[in-house]
Amino acid sequence: MEQVKILLNEKDIPKQWYNLAADLPTPMLPPLGPDGKPVTPDMLAPVFPMNIIEQEVSTERWIDIPEPILDILYRWRPAPLRRAVYLEKLLGTPAKIYYKDESTSPPGSHKPNTAVAQAWYNKQFGIEKITTETGAGQWGSALSFACSIIGLECKVYMVRISFDQKPFRKTMMNLWGGNCVASPSNETNAGRKVLAEMPDTPGSLGIAISEAVEEAVSDKTGKTRYALGSVLNHVMLHQTIIGLEAKKQLKMIGEKTPDIIIGCAGGGSNFAGLAFPFITDKINGADIKIIPVEPTACPTMTRGEFAYDYGDTACMTPLLAMYTLGHAFVPPPIHAGGLRYHGMAPLVCQAIVEGLLEPRSYHQIESYKAAITWARSEGFICAPETSQALAAVIDEANKAKEEGKEKVILFSYSGHGLMDLLGYEAYLSGNLTDYKMPQEDLDKFTSVLKDNPKAEMRKSGKW
Repeated sequence: MEQVKILLNEKDIPKQWYNLAADLPTPMLPPLGPDGKPVTPDMLAPVFPMNIIEQEVSTERWIDIPEPILDILYRWRPAPLRRAVYLEKLLGTPAKIYYKDESTSPPGSHKPNTAVAQAWYNKQFGIEKITTETGAGQWGSALSFACSIIGLECKVYMVRISFDQKPFRKTMMNLWGGNCVASPSNETNAGRKVLAEMPDTPGSLGIAISEAVEEAVSDKTGKTRYALGSVLNHVMLHQTIIGLEAKKQLKMIGEKTPDIIIGCAGGGSNFAGLAFPFITDKINGADIKIIPVEPTACPTMTRGEFAYDYGDTACMTPLLAMYTLGHAFVPPPIHAGGLRYHGMAPLVCQAIVEGLLEPRSYHQIESYKAAITWARSEGFICAPETSQALAAVIDEANKAKEEGKEKVILFSYSGHGLMDLLGYEAYLSGNLTDYKMPQEDLDKFTSVLKDNPKAEMRKSGKW
């Protein structure tokens, strides 16, 4: 019998996070203010505590994980590395498929890896309340959990379509003491403005971010800050514990460096968490195909423009150099709610520009088909977001079969789908539809970029 669970001892949990910014051959372009000048750390202070801002701008390769954060992470970390032997047998592939199982956290996804860290740093800085947005609800659940453990108030603006589609995510947040409202809401100027213009809007992560940032910076006491569940450098940093554990686990069983690494990518944190510790191997000569996967309905990396853009709809955030569909983008109501963001993490984007990554997109019906194949072989029910990665995994495993090559495939199992059964019901009943954005709609959304500063695609040319 093949070993299907590779478990690290708790003493072997990584004690440092890895920062890809230290090793990128060509550094990222800096974030800019509305005046087109680089943003300084003090300009971010009304939004984030300074201890997190220091991580955001750091170019140190390794950053120590404080012991109190590790004490909380021990509740579910180190997370298992599993081999998908039953999927391998079903597909008849010579490929060996491993996956990092992030569904074992209390909220059921990878999100608490950074939620715990961000809540702890905010508490240390004297903050009493955190505001945030959430798409599918996994980030809102994770931050509510973290704030409950650490002792902070949590306010979550949840994208309206997901608020309606995934009611039990709101229940999870409430159980941990979080206050979840549908976005756009009547609680902020940003929300009221959107509702006046588009009363029937399904909402977007960009709108929800605007609301959460507005509430944070409007607190005259200075005791509220905002937390983002993806996109920013410090979030990518905290998630690298995933890939660092995976490296140790593969080494334990004498497995070689993976040939292929796959993760779904909405804002980029789950993908980055697994891939970044391996990207440094690729930079140093390893032959690895690294694939971030997104929905065809929200094709940020595969059809978006590399440009300076705002991270939110109301243009309250700094301008970030990233692949984007435009900050006014309102996505169709696909079930992979965590993959509906208009932009992508600048660190991920610079790795794409450099040629280190090979982005790919899949329709949701193909992704759900992959998730059903997974459930009927491995037995687990995955999140709709994870199903996008599974579609790519199955494609690569079938390609290995066609080529007759024993490849090692590693992917991130970013969360379970037990709160997402309505999407599965829609698929099984034939009521799920695919959506590909017409070029004219894409042009309309990206037209907002024309007046922004230009983002130069700088790269070393090695890949």
